[in-house]
Amino acid sequence: MPLHKGKGTACMFYPVGFTEYPNPSSAFMKVETDGSAVLFTGATDLGQGSHTALCQIVSQTIGIPMSKIKMVTSDSQRTPYDTGAVASRMTYITGNAVKKAAETARTMLFNAACVMLELYTGDVHEELRAEDGYIFMNAWEDCRVSIADAAWFSCMRMGKPIIGSASYNPVTTPLNKESGHGRPYCTHVFATQIAIVNVDDETGEYEVEKIYAVHDCGKVVNPMLIKGQIDGGIAQGVGFGCLEELVYKDGAVANPNLTDYILPTSMDMPEIISETVERFDPSGPYGAKGIAEPALLPTASAIANAIYDAVGVLICDLPITPEKVYMALKEKKAAEAK
Repeated sequence: MPLHKGKGTACMFYPVGFTEYPNPSSAFMKVETDGSAVLFTGATDLGQGSHTALCQIVSQTIGIPMSKIKMVTSDSQRTPYDTGAVASRMTYITGNAVKKAAETARTMLFNAACVMLELYTGDVHEELRAEDGYIFMNAWEDCRVSIADAAWFSCMRMGKPIIGSASYNPVTTPLNKESGHGRPYCTHVFATQIAIVNVDDETGEYEVEKIYAVHDCGKVVNPMLIKGQIDGGIAQGVGFGCLEELVYKDGAVANPNLTDYILPTSMDMPEIISETVERFDPSGPYGAKGIAEPALLPTASAIANAIYDAVGVLICDLPITPEKVYMALKEKKAAEAK
């Protein structure tokens, strides 16, 4: 089989959140007198791992181990408003909301710790840190109180239960109707993907052998979740670029089941090599921006460019089927023969 190897590159940038419209998130949290915490957020985890990432952000902020943080989510009767798991916004926007709520609760804990440690003079909060269930004074590890004791003291001696609440909405401006200029998003993510393919120039059949993916998603909150989302997005991109097609007949979908609407399986997937570029975003929670939809975007274009590199035909009508490649090669050969 006369195989030709090709390499194709595709780059993308993608905004986080809704276009110029408000899309806020909010969060409540409380710290119990036993040193545990409960986070309330309307955010929904659809399998992308956002609950884990949000719990990590809270733990990093307030110093309570993740094992002692409970989450109440996705219940509009019990949780504050969240715009939803859309627009690649969860880590960035909801993450900012839960971080701010945790910071409010941490301030209350620090106030209690200052009284307990007899740190009365000046603003000493910047000299304190919360970590591993304790509040420490920097450079003096023995000067510490447990978060549980600080929460109990604040509630039972100062009359102030530890409760934090916050919301976050990205700062945007409307697009000018005449010039199109404006700031419709607060931040963007960026990526490059490279596809390696082998193409049979007699039949049009091809195989995606390997995909390299490098994504700038700000500070990586959870490397395993990032890799999972990149792998999942590339799988969707392979389906979008190579297999998936809705067929209509007389105004109705003619292939409404997974027998005829073909999705890629694990056996159809190429080798995936992914990396991240941790470009700190000062507006994100601990510099994070997110991943989500951007993992899918460059894949089909990279595959199309790789096929072009291999055999000289560029297919822009998705999915790229062997028949389309064969017909394009036939037309190319006919044109060259003239």
